[in-house]
Amino acid sequence: MAENEAGEPGSEPVVLAQDADHVRVLTMNRPDKLNAFNSALFAALADALEAAAADDEVRVVVLTGAGRAFTAGADLTDMGRARTEQGSGPAPDPAGRLQQTAESFPKPLVAAVNGVGVGLGFTILGYCDFAFIAQSARLRAPFTQLGLSPEASSSFLFPLRMGWQNAARALLAGEWFDAQRVVDSGLALKVCADDAVLETAVAFAAQLATGPLESLMATKGLMLDAYRDVVTQTRARETEALARLTGSPANLAALQAFRSR
Repeated sequence: MAENEAGEPGSEPVVLAQDADHVRVLTMNRPDKLNAFNSALFAALADALEAAAADDEVRVVVLTGAGRAFTAGADLTDMGRARTEQGSGPAPDPAGRLQQTAESFPKPLVAAVNGVGVGLGFTILGYCDFAFIAQSARLRAPFTQLGLSPEASSSFLFPLRMGWQNAARALLAGEWFDAQRVVDSGLALKVCADDAVLETAVAFAAQLATGPLESLMATKGLMLDAYRDVVTQTRARETEALARLTGSPANLAALQAFRSR
């Protein structure tokens, strides 16, 4: 069954949803763009998560990507176009609603990282309760290299989950993390064969979903409550920093270099 699908009229949906055994699989579906986030995908995934949170038949959500990528993060072409159209006004925050929805998602959230993940494709794992990662997957958060700063509360969640030095290598150095390094850092649970990562994640989610919804949500809520305020405050500070840095000379030069490639 497909639900919560969104896209341009007559186009392929940018988010697909499929339900089985109280598990909803949400698939980011811009494979020709490596599932990079444009405004439509930001909105559609936020809508899909909100719908899953409100549906009592859904106990666990699995997030994955179509094709050979998990998600390449923000669509830099879309970002550059939006900045050009906007001029010198405040930078837009198309990811804000999605991040707010993910950080407070009340049910277990499992990532099946099926391929490359860049930017939000890496930092969104900080919002996930479990992550399974394909052997060939590589993740990177090149914010400083783009003249920007972190997002998705990763400046708090990465040090919390990965330790300071691993977080600094991800966020400051912008290094690539292979699948085993992501697991060793504590941000994913298991490395899987490329053709088994989604199946493994869904099977794990189905086992979780045998528990009563009330218990799952109560436990997740208690875990979130321990850090809820600081996560929200961190995201607000990150949003301010991104607004200040977006459109800076360093950021514009990085976007121009990307477009020239």
